Amino acid sequence: MSPTRQTVQHPFKAWKFLVIATTKPVDVFKVLMKTTLIFCIVASISLVSFFSLSSQSRWFGCPQCDRRFGHSAYQKITDGDVGRLGYERTNISHILFGIGGSTATWSERRRYCELWWKPNVTRGFVWLDEKPAENETWPETSPPYQVSGDTSGFKYPSWSGSASAVRIARIVKESFELGLENVRWFVMGDDDTVFFTENLVAVLARYDHNQMYYIGGSSESVEQNMIHSYNMAFGGGGFAISYPLAAELVRILDECIDRYYLFYGSDQKIHGCISEIGVPLTKELGFHQVDIRGDPYGFLAAHPVAPLVSLHHIDFVQSLFPSMAQIESLKRLVRAYEVDPGRTLQQSICYDFSRNRSVSVAWGYSVQLYPSLVTTEELETPFQTFQTWRSWGSQPFTFNTRPMSQEPCERPVIYFLDRVQMTGINGQTLTTYERLGFQPEKDCNQSHYAPLVAVHSFNVSAFQLRPESWEKARRRQCCEVVDGTDGVESVVQVKIRECSHGEILSPASKVDTNGGAAS
Repeated sequence: MSPTRQTVQHPFKAWKFLVIATTKPVDVFKVLMKTTLIFCIVASISLVSFFSLSSQSRWFGCPQCDRRFGHSAYQKITDGDVGRLGYERTNISHILFGIGGSTATWSERRRYCELWWKPNVTRGFVWLDEKPAENETWPETSPPYQVSGDTSGFKYPSWSGSASAVRIARIVKESFELGLENVRWFVMGDDDTVFFTENLVAVLARYDHNQMYYIGGSSESVEQNMIHSYNMAFGGGGFAISYPLAAELVRILDECIDRYYLFYGSDQKIHGCISEIGVPLTKELGFHQVDIRGDPYGFLAAHPVAPLVSLHHIDFVQSLFPSMAQIESLKRLVRAYEVDPGRTLQQSICYDFSRNRSVSVAWGYSVQLYPSLVTTEELETPFQTFQTWRSWGSQPFTFNTRPMSQEPCERPVIYFLDRVQMTGINGQTLTTYERLGFQPEKDCNQSHYAPLVAVHSFNVSAFQLRPESWEKARRRQCCEVVDGTDGVESVVQVKIRECSHGEILSPASKVDTNGGAAS
């Protein structure tokens, strides 16, 4: 083992090195500055490139950029951003309708579609199974038509489905593939579906059209939902599919339709395919399949607190208004809707404590007058004037009902809409509801009922319901019976208004409209 070598360092060597290394601080500073400057330039170029590519379609209106990546060619914003960013809200021009029809039925059913279709305003097509006859002039009041593609290659057993179900299921795909610009929503319906388009817009405007949404309603009859699905949007009532969901759906639709070839209807096939994408149904109570039979009065006179979006199966129920042809009764309802879309069929309940009466108003349709103070819970429950769709039975339905007594003295006096008008520039409306002529076999002739029979009409005043009202927490509006100064008992004046703070609807106490309650 060699001896350890000891190294003796000069005490000033380290100091000498430090002195030499720091003799040129200016050069070191220049190197640091150049390095920092290069880093900042590279980072700036990267950031500018990133934001230019990701925001090009939003800020510079490049629809091709979005389409290149398979997204909607419209602004990537939600309606909640409209006020802040200055973009327009969802409106009727953003909706593309796909109506399932046929050449055999269109001449009869076009009258329903033409109630709501507005040429040069609404967008979409009625999809036919074949081209109309050469000598047939297509009505200008109808939607333009398209002829569906050949579906003979798809599977469908004759005992559980039909070729028309496949054809109609593909309407959303064929509509998407038209490549029309500025489409946020694809809305499907039947040729006998009556849409209330302004309310449809109000409903869809509440949702972010850049997300995947499947919006519609279930059947009113439990038996129908059990046979098909509680989670399915029934096609006759109409349903809406957002652009991003449609883009995903069209990729798989044809092969998916074959997977669900045993499903009976087009709407059931669509639901099966959307389920594979993983998007659930968002239910809106204003879409109405109208899977009922008989008299729809009770169903319509106690509408849920939701905008009326659609009515279907009109040919399978009695006339909405007595003694009128169905198409004429629909025209009367539509006239009211055109004056105040959001308020149509909305129920308001009020009490006339001085006369011990209850009043229920279904705006634009009907008024019920009761000879006693009836609870709000009972008044908001529909009279069962109808039967189930499939079995014509008395139950069950997907909502509560109450029986309409066979005893005239236990029924309310019913009034139907006669006319509607605007009364000023401040958005106030006046609707008049008339009672049918005296019918001894139907009216109660007891003395306590006589004052009600003497009332032959109601005048109901209200301010137009703004579409924005549906974006807030929902609450039924209140009403009050206004005593006339002329003492005439044959006409009752009712005023619909927003409920006051602290106001409740209860027959147990007289409510002070200033917010308090007095017994």
